[in-house]
Amino acid sequence: MRNAERVGGVGRRRAIVVGGGIGGLAAGIALTRGGWEVKVLERAAAFGEVGAGLSLWPNGLRALDALGVGNRVREQALAETQAGIRNKSGRWLARTDSRELARRFGPVVMIHRARLSEILRAALPPGTLFADTEVIRAGLVGRQVEVEHGAGVLRADLLVAADGIGSTVRRSLWPQAPAPRYAGCTAWRLVVDTGRRVPAGGVSWGRGEGAGMAPLPDGRTYFFCVADAPEGQRSPGNELAELRRRFGHWHDPIPRLLAAADEETVLRHDIFALPPLATFVTGRAALLGDAAHAMTPNLGQGANQALEDAVTLAACLDAHTGVESALAAYDRYRRPRTQWIARRSQRIGSVAQWHSAPATAVRDLTLRLLPNSAFLNAFTPVLRWQPPDHDNLSAAHTRP
Repeated sequence: MRNAERVGGVGRRRAIVVGGGIGGLAAGIALTRGGWEVKVLERAAAFGEVGAGLSLWPNGLRALDALGVGNRVREQALAETQAGIRNKSGRWLARTDSRELARRFGPVVMIHRARLSEILRAALPPGTLFADTEVIRAGLVGRQVEVEHGAGVLRADLLVAADGIGSTVRRSLWPQAPAPRYAGCTAWRLVVDTGRRVPAGGVSWGRGEGAGMAPLPDGRTYFFCVADAPEGQRSPGNELAELRRRFGHWHDPIPRLLAAADEETVLRHDIFALPPLATFVTGRAALLGDAAHAMTPNLGQGANQALEDAVTLAACLDAHTGVESALAAYDRYRRPRTQWIARRSQRIGSVAQWHSAPATAVRDLTLRLLPNSAFLNAFTPVLRWQPPDHDNLSAAHTRP
């Protein structure tokens, strides 16, 4: 990986991807496969992902198949066999029929984010990745795009902003876009090694609090918690002690996971979401992933939607002769779907975080009475996604 200031050479179709996370790497792969000369710029000193797990749903796996890395990901992932929603005492409120879900849509798998990043980086040609390159400003110059970074200026025919919810590119080129909004809750994430794999994943709902877990392929467990809290609040002691205070009396194996956890592995981040944007594109620039539609994590679709974005963007560019018309098609396809999923995720998060004892009692009873088929049917519009083909990309797409 080199610094972008040393990049030379002129390509026929050049693209700059700002952001080297999952969405940015996927965009780099998709564009490279479409014949573009790509530079992926990452502000961090090295490419990689923080230590946390990631659920890849059938739609996300189809996107990875379209990128040519699906089988490699499956080799490094673990299929989820049991999941659902429990209360804090461990009683199942709703179970996911994993076999039926896999039969209808394909499996759901768990992978460590760092491992997925490694797989995506390995699929890019040498000379594509440029770490330690922080973009300061982006602009449109005639029929080109321009990014200014710490060591100079780069120009290209296409700019893809995959630089997250606080996107510098979005602030530069979408100055009227609404700022991210605090969702009212904070989240802790960690990976725990208890010496044995947890038997089942899923989430557990309390009153204004929740926890979740999922087994990882290496035998460790991805564990996360969420709680309503003022924005920016941090624990006076350490975060692991706060987790033990809040969740140490919840059902097994949560106390066991917390007992085995290491304070240094605990990540805490407030949850923000991006209000709906009027467009994902301007000129020859496009937003992708969290830069376009950052959503709450309640549906586990953030990374999966970024993967869909990358595949769809490249397919639109392949199907249209002009970059602007291709980006207009990308916006028609991606914006309605991702904003619909973001709204649904926010609604689920609101219900999961209810405080009132009577309201949560009704919520839990309702979940217990619903048939398993209701959950699969509710997920159908999300999971049935297929990579777009060349023939239908010129038509507007407004359904989820």
